[in-house]
Amino acid sequence: MKALLMGWAMLALSIPLTGLAESGTETAAPSGPVILTVTGNIGHTNVADEMQFDRAMLEALPQHEFDTGTPWTEGSSHYRGPLMRDLLASLDSESDTVHVSALNGYEAEIPVSDFYDYDVILALAKDGSAIPIREYGPLWVLYPFDQDEAMLSEKIRFRAVWQVMQIDVR
Repeated sequence: MKALLMGWAMLALSIPLTGLAESGTETAAPSGPVILTVTGNIGHTNVADEMQFDRAMLEALPQHEFDTGTPWTEGSSHYRGPLMRDLLASLDSESDTVHVSALNGYEAEIPVSDFYDYDVILALAKDGSAIPIREYGPLWVLYPFDQDEAMLSEKIRFRAVWQVMQIDVR
């Protein structure tokens, strides 16, 4: 019983630390399974020179939502996640491009300007639920395709990386 109470006390004390730090460069390490690692030119880290995120840490960032269809799914769905520009800003990053790597080995270079030209999110949820790996999750760099026909170009489609596991800020 004492161990259980101690565990609950430790959890309660660590909850405020799960978000990103407002100042300084060191941020609390994730308490759950790591689903995203960000490396490269970033000012905030939590494990050596990289930033590791669990789901709760990504959900603690301001969330953005939109409905869109994609070239790979049927119909329109509701997606939610942090804006990519907000994610990079929270890391105090300075960059012109990011290199995104997926679980399936796919990689893409994305100009950071895309994140300011469009409301690109790192989708965590589809229609209110976590996105399973078999449905392009758990993380998907997702453009709001239905908002601008120009986003359906091959160039933009190749930047919409699903099954994201790592982002290198260059």
